[in-house]
Amino acid sequence: MDTPDGWRAGGPGRLGHIGEGLIGPTLIHFGTPEQQARFLPPIRLGEELWCQGYSEPDAGSDLANIQTRAELATAADGGQEWVLDGQKVWTSLAHWSDWCFVLARTDRDAPKHRGISFLLIRMDAPGIEIRPIVQITGTSEFNEVFFSGARTPADLVVGGVDNGWKVAMGLLAYERGASTLGQQFAFEREFREITDLARANGRARDPRFRQRLADIWSRLEIMRWNSLRMLTEAGRPELSGPAYLSKLYWARLHRDLGELFVDAIGPDALIGDGFPYELSPAQRLFLYTRADTIYGGSNEIQRNIIGERGLGLPPEPRPSP
Repeated sequence: MDTPDGWRAGGPGRLGHIGEGLIGPTLIHFGTPEQQARFLPPIRLGEELWCQGYSEPDAGSDLANIQTRAELATAADGGQEWVLDGQKVWTSLAHWSDWCFVLARTDRDAPKHRGISFLLIRMDAPGIEIRPIVQITGTSEFNEVFFSGARTPADLVVGGVDNGWKVAMGLLAYERGASTLGQQFAFEREFREITDLARANGRARDPRFRQRLADIWSRLEIMRWNSLRMLTEAGRPELSGPAYLSKLYWARLHRDLGELFVDAIGPDALIGDGFPYELSPAQRLFLYTRADTIYGGSNEIQRNIIGERGLGLPPEPRPSP
């Protein structure tokens, strides 16, 4: 995990976050001893990078609607392999990754949240195509990934065949639990940069702007204490109440932090450093934080999840078929 001092000093984040913060803890909880022995050491040493094969064109916030399928077939050596066909989208750092954990439908006749398996596959396997997605910032962290008969060994299924939904939710519990503390440190560093800028250019003398600074500071403190609270639940393989809230909370906070950075600069924040994508830090943060409210579950869907799963409210009415 990234250290608080590293974040506060402005050091770079760990490139292997998806391995260290997501699949690593998931393998510790759900993986076989053989899977743990194979994958955990290179994750810890930063020798293998991972990406996440969850979202699809028709399965974003409604993740259980995935259509990527996997079927067992005979391998060249006489053993068994999973054969994957389908498409994933918004796959972070897929073009740099060595491995991917993929949610795939292994029983087409099972109910929506069943018949799904959690598979591991090398990203250089034949039958995998990666297409980077150019974002509004001009960078390409996200990708489309196409599986066309891509194969992976039969024993690289985590948590058992057709039990992938439970594993996937366990992984999200780690993503929205322990890993949020590192985010808080990063947001805190961005806030200090904005505060220093506002003091230097006089914006901090504006009472309304000072109130916005105080509001963000208070929300950062709330995020920190909630993150520490969730660390005590880090071993639980299911989403807790605070974890349901955390994604919605920090996404809105980071979006507002991006807007505050631009407003701290004033009209000059609208002028680019160069053509076409030489953005200032404020512009880059403002544009990138638009995505925070969408990826990992949009804010609108997250409110439904909080109401239905966190508070036990009746589900939103759906039109009759």
